[in-house]
Amino acid sequence: MKVKIINDPVYGFLRFPEPEVMQVIAHPWFQRLRHIKQMGMAQLVYPGAVHTRLHHSLGACHLMHEALNVLRTKGVHFTEEECTGARLAMLLHDVGHGPYSHALEHALVTDIRHEQISSLIMQRINAETGGMLEEAIRIFNPDCPKHYLHQLVSSQLDMDRMDYLNRDSFFTGVSEGVIGYDRILQMLMVKNGELMVEQKAVHSVEKFIIARRLMYWQVYLHKTVLGAEMLIVNILRRARELALSGASLFATPSLQHFLYKNIRAAQFLEEKCHLEAFCSLDDSDISSAIKVWQSHSDAVLSLLCQMLVERRLYKVQLSAAPLDEALGQARERVQKTTGFGDPELQYFAFTGSTSNSTYDTSDERICIAMKDGSVRDISEVDDPLVSLALARPVLKNYICSFHE
Repeated sequence: MKVKIINDPVYGFLRFPEPEVMQVIAHPWFQRLRHIKQMGMAQLVYPGAVHTRLHHSLGACHLMHEALNVLRTKGVHFTEEECTGARLAMLLHDVGHGPYSHALEHALVTDIRHEQISSLIMQRINAETGGMLEEAIRIFNPDCPKHYLHQLVSSQLDMDRMDYLNRDSFFTGVSEGVIGYDRILQMLMVKNGELMVEQKAVHSVEKFIIARRLMYWQVYLHKTVLGAEMLIVNILRRARELALSGASLFATPSLQHFLYKNIRAAQFLEEKCHLEAFCSLDDSDISSAIKVWQSHSDAVLSLLCQMLVERRLYKVQLSAAPLDEALGQARERVQKTTGFGDPELQYFAFTGSTSNSTYDTSDERICIAMKDGSVRDISEVDDPLVSLALARPVLKNYICSFHE
């Protein structure tokens, strides 16, 4: 059997011996991930953050292989079909992302998550290939009989998070995101059908959780990244507002499909044409439109696009306290500068909030197998670094405003 080897900057050589995995990698809907940035607009702050969803998906699939090899050496039994299925589930877990990943998560179809689209795409590819993804779909779903396989795909210690922390810290140069992924993988085990970690890896897991917190506030929710993502969201919102009112807008056929229709989740899930249009969209559809819209006759759309292209981003202020008074002052200043009235000002001065949980106790918990045979949550080990206080979400209010 011919083994495909891919050279990855993070892990070195990745091996893909399974023909099913290579068949999925070659699929146009997977190859589309080459043209979708993993970190949305973060490259405007961290210039190296131009890696793609394809990079991440290949890396996560590699880590799945490493994790399963470790579990097999510890006596955990699973078939070769389940091993391949888990690898395929990991490979396709993010295939439902739209342009610029999380930045435009709800900008094109407002009430559907990328996980639902990933599931839909897996079902379509499964039908095309005569059931090749049956096992992968079973593992991708939370009710998978071998729950630990699903936990490797989606939990608070899954291969998705392990790769994106590793990869995003590598490409941004933010060392706070570096984790001991190899030690965590070596300490994985299964007990009573659940994925857990041996006690001697407690500190590596704690560092993993803290690294995720630091990466969120320093990178993913960095105030300038947040401002850039809100800017591209507002560009799409204004474009759709104009399109639905009958205005003429340059757009590729796929982007036009979503600008001139108000597609809801139920329609998207039922009508095949929407998924096909979505799967031909990538960052280039949005970036080319924004480049052209700089000269659109609508002053709001034109200015928003110029701001993004020229990197004249919103001024962003973060605060734990409400920012209502600051909003009034910002709108007054923007109105004097631009001459826009109240309807237009919502695009140039607005508030919102963002939050992050370091460790979500309502999600799949990270369990530690203690040496005495008991099992404890990571927040309940002796002298825990990840305490229940860290499990509470941190909420921050923000104000974004236009400035010359």
